[in-house]
Amino acid sequence: MNTLNYKNYTAKIEFDSDDNILFGNIIGIRDTVGFHGESATELKNAFYEAVDFYLESCKKSGREPNKPFSGKFVVKVDSSLHSEIAEAAIHAGKSLNQWVADTLKQVIHTN
Repeated sequence: MNTLNYKNYTAKIEFDSDDNILFGNIIGIRDTVGFHGESATELKNAFYEAVDFYLESCKKSGREPNKPFSGKFVVKVDSSLHSEIAEAAIHAGKSLNQWVADTLKQVIHTN
């Protein structure tokens, strides 16, 4: 997946072959914020403008903008897997959170 990042917001980028444009939407928030461009430069500028417009619109209307991913999420696993993960973290000399984060990064970056 191609993405752009700006002010902690991430957008997923796609190509529309019918209209011959690049377009994107901010992911990880409840509001819908989209943008498009005919070149990579146009798309990037449109993304920056969309984020800035979104933040300014929220400010003007007195509402809090949706925050991108917080970095926290809850995963429920059975107790035996939890025990195995904790043992693996101890063996690696890491906290449980750090071991899980490092393991997830490895999986994401090898795919």
